[in-house]
Parts: sequence; structure tokens; C-alpha cells
Amino acid sequence: MSDSRDSSAARSRHNTFAALELERVSEHRDDTQWLAAQRASPHAQFVVFDAEGRAPVAGDRLLLLDAATAPGDVAVSFLGLRRGGAPVFLLRNGSSRAPLDAEWIGLREAGTRLPPHDAGLLAYARGLANWQDATRYCSCCGGQLKLISAGHRALCTQCERLHFPRTDPAIIVIVEHEDACLLGRQALWRPRQYSTLAGFVEPGESLEDAVRREVREEAGIEVIDCDYHSSQPWPFPASLMLGFTARAAAREIHLADGELEDARWFTAQHIVESVRSGELHLSSPLSISHRLIEHWLRTRSGIELMDVLRTAPQA
Repeated sequence: MSDSRDSSAARSRHNTFAALELERVSEHRDDTQWLAAQRASPHAQFVVFDAEGRAPVAGDRLLLLDAATAPGDVAVSFLGLRRGGAPVFLLRNGSSRAPLDAEWIGLREAGTRLPPHDAGLLAYARGLANWQDATRYCSCCGGQLKLISAGHRALCTQCERLHFPRTDPAIIVIVEHEDACLLGRQALWRPRQYSTLAGFVEPGESLEDAVRREVREEAGIEVIDCDYHSSQPWPFPASLMLGFTARAAAREIHLADGELEDARWFTAQHIVESVRSGELHLSSPLSISHRLIEHWLRTRSGIELMDVLRTAPQA
């Protein structure tokens, strides 16, 4: 299911939250003098959240505090440098400094509403904040942790063990057999919504083995081959979605592990007709699942999913 028009790197940049135009310059995270100079820069910018994890926006742009607005006595985490060299920080407990007329939105809404770079920056900051919130005590001795390395490491004050930001890898895959692709649904989803199959990677498991196992466990389908498509940061709270395309040996479905309420094979024409009639709802454009379905429709039939959605009834 290759698409000669682009590479996996280019495809990833089209995924929501993956278009981060920021140099992380991680080599400077332990340079306290350099960090202090960046914090004091008049060009410094600060990402803030409120108590509910929402960020301030104006129109369709993310609002960042500037050096004059941000409090100078509050700990920050260094995120990186923008093009042109402006340093960007995560500022905890800085929401009260945002403009009074700011609108506060969550990360999911930001992913569909903000420009790609703003959404990517917000996802990065939110993911780091999620880890900091969840990682306060040492998992080995129970000692209290202290943030170091500009907020990207946590040091146990008791046993001196280092803790690193956690990312949970998960595969997500569109499986095809001849002229159809496999989509499934969970019982909690809205009626008639179907998506690609997904699941977390287990210890000691390659990504390809995870694809084969998840598809077999959820739908009873044997995968005979798979290829990497693209990736997407998914900080809900700390996942990295690794997208694949795959080929199945046969079409007989057996719902095995209770994850899915239903799974079906859809031809391209079936998807088009069902979406246009309102009988089928696909994953939100926020997700990499949407991109995988979009890719499959285009490469298998030349149909653009966006054109189909324009003629579909509003959900």
C-alpha cells in the first residue's frame, strides 16, 4: 500500500500534533547558565495551562505569555527554540497571567482548530506536564522526586535514581484483503462509528509482532505482511501512535478478546456510499486512524476522503 507521492516522514508531518517547528536543543538542558540566559531573554515565550489542562487561545491561535508577563520567580521547563532563536518554556501555575478575554480550550479541540505548529507545541507541553504531574515519587524506594534537566528528568532525592518521561508505544493499523479494508468499533463509541484497529506494544515485542497480535486478538484475522506508514504523538496522557498498513490472509472474522463490538470489511465504494448516506462515521480527522483510511482510499481507488466528507451529512 505504498504511496509514491510522499515518504513516511512527510506523512507523519500531516498527522495532528506532529508538525512541531521547534528545535529541542536537549544538549543545553543541564547548562544552568545558558538556561538562565534564555529565561531572561526579552524574546522568551511561555506555554500555560489552567487547572483543567486547557490552554488560552485568541481566535485560532495559541496565546503564549511573553517575558514581561510571565512571573520570574516560578519554575519553568525548557521546551526548545523557535525559528529565529526565541526560547519557549512550559510555565506551571501561570494561567492567571493570561489575558482576561482569552478563550480556554482542551487539547482535542486545539488539534482540530489551531495551526499545526501551535497544536504540536501544545501537545509537547501537555505531554511533558502530564508526566511531571504523574511522576512525583520514586517507583523504587518511594522517595520524593526533584525535576532536573530543565524539567525533562526527575531525580530521586533518596536513592538518586533517574526517571525519564514515559511514552507508551501503540500500533494502529489498516488491514486490507484484496479490495476491502478491515474496520472495527467499540461499544462505547457513537452509533455507526468504525475505526482502524489499535493496541499497545507489549514488552519484548517488535512493532510488526504487535500488529499481528492485536489484529488476531481483536478480529481473529491473520496478518501476513505489514509496513510502517507514519506516527503521531498522542498525549492522552502519554502515547505514541505508530501507524501501519497490513495485508490479511483471509476475511473470516472472529471477535476474540471482547475489545470490539463489531468488525467488518469495507470496500472503497462501500465506505463512500455509507459515509455519504450517514450510515458510517469514521474516526475524527484528529486521529491517525483517519489518515490511514484516507491513505487507503486514495491508493486503492483514487478517491479523496475529504471530498467524500464534504458531501456527508453533519454528525
